Amino acid sequence: MERERQLTLYASLAARLKQAHTRVAGLQVSEEIRVQLSRKLLVITAAAKHDLAGAARRLDALMKDLDEGRFPDQGSS
Repeated sequence: MERERQLTLYASLAARLKQAHTRVAGLQVSEEIRVQLSRKLLVITAAAKHDLAGAARRLDALMKDLDEGRFPDQGSS
């Protein structure tokens, strides 16, 4: 039962990450900002292997920033 729940959570996060990558790819921002956002998504993906809940929280925070038009500053990582 717990394994099924974990698999469901992984599938849900994977779908959300896929949507996030698509959204980032379509943003009207500089290439540098797009790369920084893509790197953040890759870090979240890697974190999901060890901390699914933490990765989900990080993705929520990143998506909230995007919703509110907050993007990384150019020249910073």
